[in-house]
Amino acid sequence: MDTEQLDSLRIVLDPLGQAGVAIALMLVMFGVALGLKTKDFRVLAGEPMLYVGGVAAQVVLLPLVTFGLVHLISPPPSIALGMIVVASCPGGSVSNLLTYLSAGDVAVSVGLTATSSTLAAILTPASTLFWAQAYGPTAELLVSLDVSPLLFVGQTTLLLALPLVLGMTVAAKAPDFAEKIRKRSTLAGSIVLGSTIIYGIVYFYPVLWPAAGLLLSVTVVHNTAAFVTGALVAWLLTRRTAARRALTFEIGIQNSGLALIILLAQLKGLGGAAAIAAVWGVWHIFAGALLALAYNYMDRRRAAIVIE
Repeated sequence: MDTEQLDSLRIVLDPLGQAGVAIALMLVMFGVALGLKTKDFRVLAGEPMLYVGGVAAQVVLLPLVTFGLVHLISPPPSIALGMIVVASCPGGSVSNLLTYLSAGDVAVSVGLTATSSTLAAILTPASTLFWAQAYGPTAELLVSLDVSPLLFVGQTTLLLALPLVLGMTVAAKAPDFAEKIRKRSTLAGSIVLGSTIIYGIVYFYPVLWPAAGLLLSVTVVHNTAAFVTGALVAWLLTRRTAARRALTFEIGIQNSGLALIILLAQLKGLGGAAAIAAVWGVWHIFAGALLALAYNYMDRRRAAIVIE
């Protein structure tokens, strides 16, 4: 496979397409914000060390682990950039569902997701830029893309912060209305995003298919590292099994849809990076479901032993 071809691949959108992706980004964040409630943050008062440590693991430790991983495996620069962007994104709502299915502490999961999503407006673009510029190959790639650091951070923060503030305001002032439109706004953003992904896969299939093995292997290694990081941090922070499971999923499950939109809207639709975000979006659900099944199996085994 020609990695230079993968690094040079661009998902080029016309002005209408660019506007559509920007709108999708804002709709996704607006939908997330509509679901945020004051009670989601109450875990801070009950378990401050778990809360602060969990947030730190999400926004600092995972990007750091990813930085070490790209040094270790030296993927093509575009793939490394995709890994960095994914790691810089907040956890997704999928982590809340998987925590619930595995008998984890849903309150901890929701609280951490709410916090990382709120901080994403500032930390996601700043973290992406910091770690991408700290790694030589991705720093050179940003230069070749003619990415202005100030413009990237400013525009991305604006696109994330405006719908976040608006959504949180609507949720606080009119919770019933917020709940009514939340699913619609999220669905609309998902449709635009899904259409863009399908277009990119069909149009660039000849280039992406030969790289499928590389994309999947890198994603599996990266996602496994994320789950292990979450499990280790959870083991250090708490003795409660349910809370440990929540934190493991929170770090292992990332909002890869947000990563993909940022790549399309702000980073010139870099093909290899966008492909990693898309593959991660499928794989982390599969891996998370397997982990939830494993947790449930262990619970049944323990229950059987107690009965015997």
